[in-house]
Amino acid sequence: MTTASLASSALAVPHSRIRELAELAMRMDLSVTNDSDKVLRLYFGESNVPTPEFIKRAARKAMADGFTFYTSNAGLMSTREALARYYAELQGVTLDPSSQIVVTTSGVQALNVAIRCLLDPGDEAIVLTPAWPNGSAIVQMANAVVKQIPQPLVGGRYTIDFDAIEAAITPRTKMLLYTSPSNPLGWVATNEDQDRLLEISRKHGLWLMADEVYDRLYYGGAKLGEPVPSILRKTTKDDAVIVVQSFSKTWCMTGWRVGWLISRPDLCARATQLNEFITSHAPSFAQRAGETAVLWGESALKELLARLKMNRDFCLAALRKMPGLTVPEPQGAFYLFPRVEGLDDSFAFCKQLLLDTKLGLAPGVAFGAGGEGSIRICYAAELPILEQAMMRLGDFLRTR
Repeated sequence: MTTASLASSALAVPHSRIRELAELAMRMDLSVTNDSDKVLRLYFGESNVPTPEFIKRAARKAMADGFTFYTSNAGLMSTREALARYYAELQGVTLDPSSQIVVTTSGVQALNVAIRCLLDPGDEAIVLTPAWPNGSAIVQMANAVVKQIPQPLVGGRYTIDFDAIEAAITPRTKMLLYTSPSNPLGWVATNEDQDRLLEISRKHGLWLMADEVYDRLYYGGAKLGEPVPSILRKTTKDDAVIVVQSFSKTWCMTGWRVGWLISRPDLCARATQLNEFITSHAPSFAQRAGETAVLWGESALKELLARLKMNRDFCLAALRKMPGLTVPEPQGAFYLFPRVEGLDDSFAFCKQLLLDTKLGLAPGVAFGAGGEGSIRICYAAELPILEQAMMRLGDFLRTR
C-alpha cells in the first residue's frame, strides 16, 4: 500500500521557535496556581493591556445592530471609508476606499493574500531580516524561494545593505518585503531608505511590500503620537507598492484578527477575489469595532504610547548596565533586540533562561538571517513585570 504524504511546501516551513518556547512555558504553568509564580511572558508581540472599552462597546453595539452576516470580500465599505479618512488626516494620502483598500482577517492574512497574488512556484522574494518570520514562511507556502538579506548594525543603528539587495535580484525575483517600524529591531526606515527601496523596485520591476503594522508606535516624531511617514507618501498611482496593516498593535486588538492592505486597484481586485477562497472576509462586527478605533482612538493611543516609551526607557537603561550586551535604541514598535556577547545559540539561551528563571524571551534565531546572537524582549507589559524581568535576566547573565 502506498502511503499518502504531506506537501513538500508545507514540510519546508519551519516550526516557529517562539511558539516552541511558548508551548514549554505553558506546560510549566499548568501546575502553578499562584499567578506570581507563573512565567513572565515577554516572548509574544502584544501588550497585556486589554482592548479599550469604547472599542468593545462598538463591537457589542454592532452585533446588536445586526452586523453578524457576510460582508463584501473586501470588507464593509464604511470600514474602508474610515481607513481612507484616517490616511488622509495622518499621512496626507488620498485613497479610493472602493478600489485601493482591502480589509483582511489580520495583518497575517493581508500578507498571505498579497503574496499569493504575486508569486508563482519557483519565483523569488527578498525579505529584509531579522524580521517577523511569517513573511518568509508565507513565501515558502507559495512554493516560492526566500532570499533573506540581513540588516547590519552600523554605529549603533540598524541599516539596509542595498548592495546585497541588488546582488540578490535575479529574473525570478518578484517582490521585496521590509518592515518599518521593525519587529524585532525597532528600526525605522529613513526618508532616504524609502527613496532607495522605491528606486530599486521601479528599476527591477519588483513589488515593494511594506509591513507598517507598528507605524503609530513611534518615538522619533516631533510629538508623541505622530506616525512614521508611510511609503504611500512617495508613491504614484502606478507604483507596485503594497502596505500591510493591522488593528492589533496600535489599539490592543491582537485577538480580534482584523487588518487591511493598501495597493493598486489591480492588486486589490485580485486580493478581494482570493479572500473568498481563504477567509471570505473579516468578521463584520469586528470591522465595525475597527472603524471606531481609527475614528475615536487617538487619546487611548497616546496613553499607550506614553506608557510604552516609559517602559522602553526603563528597560534600555537596565540592559545597558548588564554584562556582555549591545543594545541599539529602538525608534518604534515595542521591542528591544540586544546582542549577547559570544552567543551562538539563542534558542538554547532562551530555553535555559526560561527553565532557570521563568522568564520567557524570544530567541533571535526565530527572526531569520542576522538574528542569531540576539534576544527579543517585548516591553509592552506592565512596569512591575518588566522590573522582575530585568532583574531575572541580569542575574542569569552574571552567572552564565
